[in-house]
Amino acid sequence: MVDWQQLFGAQAPLAVGLLVALGGGLLVGLERERRKGHGPRREAAGLRSFALVSVAGALAHGLEVPGLLPAGALAIGGLAALAYWRQAPRDPGLTTEIALLLVYLIGALSLQAPALGAAAAVLMTMLLAARTRLHHFATRVLTEQELHDGLVLAALGLIVLPLMPTEPIPWLAGLKAQTLLGLVTLLLLLQAAGHVALRALGARLGLALTGLFSGLVSSTATIAAMGSRARAQPELLRAFAAAAVMSTAATWLQAAVMLGSLAPAQLSHIAPACAAGTLCALLVALLLARGTPAVAAGPGSGGPLRLREALLVAALLSAVSALVGWANQRFGDHGLLASVAVAAFADAHAPMASLGSLAAQNRITPSTLSTALLITIGCNSLTRAITALLAGGWQYARWLIAALLLSWCAAAALGFGILAALR
Repeated sequence: MVDWQQLFGAQAPLAVGLLVALGGGLLVGLERERRKGHGPRREAAGLRSFALVSVAGALAHGLEVPGLLPAGALAIGGLAALAYWRQAPRDPGLTTEIALLLVYLIGALSLQAPALGAAAAVLMTMLLAARTRLHHFATRVLTEQELHDGLVLAALGLIVLPLMPTEPIPWLAGLKAQTLLGLVTLLLLLQAAGHVALRALGARLGLALTGLFSGLVSSTATIAAMGSRARAQPELLRAFAAAAVMSTAATWLQAAVMLGSLAPAQLSHIAPACAAGTLCALLVALLLARGTPAVAAGPGSGGPLRLREALLVAALLSAVSALVGWANQRFGDHGLLASVAVAAFADAHAPMASLGSLAAQNRITPSTLSTALLITIGCNSLTRAITALLAGGWQYARWLIAALLLSWCAAAALGFGILAALR
């Protein structure tokens, strides 16, 4: 490894910055050189110009002369404007001129933060080199409806969601308006993820991976998102159903990971049941995927977002939350299993976290943990089945209901068998 301090002494930071600026300018200039053309009508800036401008930016910053850095930026901007004016009749693009000014600033950055300057130069070169692919994506791949839906999703997540009230709503069991809108945003994100995966990887592989990983966030939301897509593209119903079933496999997998991390000593008691549930769901998903086209899907007739279905599922889960709040106020907590069953209708994550915490403190026995886990996933499966019916209809929901029943029965058979052995 080069010892810059030994080579350059006190001027080591300046030397390193200049070298990084030179390398970054050469990298960007190499890409621009390949596109500048030949002869008298070629573009003004190429390999040497970009390298020199980047080094100039580093020197302007390193010399610490007041006003030198902005004066240099103005000079480079003027030269870029002159170059644009010279070639404007035949090429109205501004890419090279803007890149020239950015390289000057990257050169200055390289002296202050060499690693960041080098990374900026690499990213800028990648962006410039991807011109053809980006143009193809923007004009040929991306549809008008997809662009519109992407802007709606960005506005919802980045503008509306942070402005929503955070005060709990008493009649919704303390649920917050921001949480409800967050759920709608999550549903829309999962719809978009499924749409992108379908376009990029094909109906078989793309949706299966989307279902599995989205199920780790929310199986109910994934089922709703895939159901809405199945209504829009019924010819790929089996693919969307397979993705939804994959999300149910993720629920069993997540239960094992969550309970195992919170109460490692109890993992051996619940692992067989979780493994059985996961494997059964995977088998059903594989059966569905075998009848799915392996080719990538086209843009389709609609956009990636189905706002109506997302709002419908959010309303369903809000109603379940209201029911949970009413039940707690009316009857109170009359036992662990009853509380777990009621809470699981709305969400399976919170009951599983509570069970793991109690098991870690040895406040519940292994048999109680296994029974409570089966009750949690069983009750939550009812919510997911209703969600599938509402979002995707019977043709979609029947596969999911079959997978939920098969997985739960297999897990219960092993779970109760272990309970009998423990007794």
